[in-house]
Amino acid sequence: MLLLLLAFPGAKIIAFPSENITLHGVLYKPSGAGPFPAVLFSHGSAPGMYSNEAIEALGPLFASHGWVYFAPYRRGQGLSATAGAYIGDEIAAAVKKGGIKAGAVTMIRLLETDHLNDQMAALSWLQKQDFVQPHRIATAGNSFGGVEAVLGAERGTYCAAVDGAGGAESWARAPALQAFMVRAVKNARVPIFFFQAENDHDLSPSLTLSAAMKDAGKTTEVKIYPPYGTSASAGHSFTYLDSNVWVATCFAFSPNIANNN
Repeated sequence: MLLLLLAFPGAKIIAFPSENITLHGVLYKPSGAGPFPAVLFSHGSAPGMYSNEAIEALGPLFASHGWVYFAPYRRGQGLSATAGAYIGDEIAAAVKKGGIKAGAVTMIRLLETDHLNDQMAALSWLQKQDFVQPHRIATAGNSFGGVEAVLGAERGTYCAAVDGAGGAESWARAPALQAFMVRAVKNARVPIFFFQAENDHDLSPSLTLSAAMKDAGKTTEVKIYPPYGTSASAGHSFTYLDSNVWVATCFAFSPNIANNN
């Protein structure tokens, strides 16, 4: 535990239940007693503790703006690695057995069942904390976590959702993912802010999903930022590698939503 705390200076490691398993997450709090608005941040698909980089960058940033930042590790990854199978391994096994289509089916199934259940369990824990304003909790995430943020906007009781490049790596190869996410945004219970760097793998997710929300009469905003770095991989990691750029827009977006709840 000491090593974990050293990895996240200024943070607390939190244990919480999800169904019949125990998960762990990283919590950053602003100074003072609160209660504060909060953001529940969903990590991407990187194995092991690789999502630390995003958490270490975003946690202190949100806390400095007066927001609680809670980054739960879903089953099979990071601090919750022993709580289940790693989603990347499960998708790879499905692809090996049945090809890209089978991998997409497995990805969607896991993201909307086990992993969404883990997100909802983290939300339930967060809503019960006396330092959090329970009606001012936003969901956010990057990559697979961006997909989770969209699903949270459909199912959870949030005040806002922020999707950073959700599905960008898989979009072109997985029509089922496209239909799945379009359905989710059309059913979203809260507004969603979509953003990506221009040199991300594929800008279609943000552009398509924001358009689908507008067609459904939902509140949304989309922002495509200038290229970050020199590769699609760097652009995809823009969410946490250059977080100050998009967070300002995020904070301008979220209070408007919170005031409507």
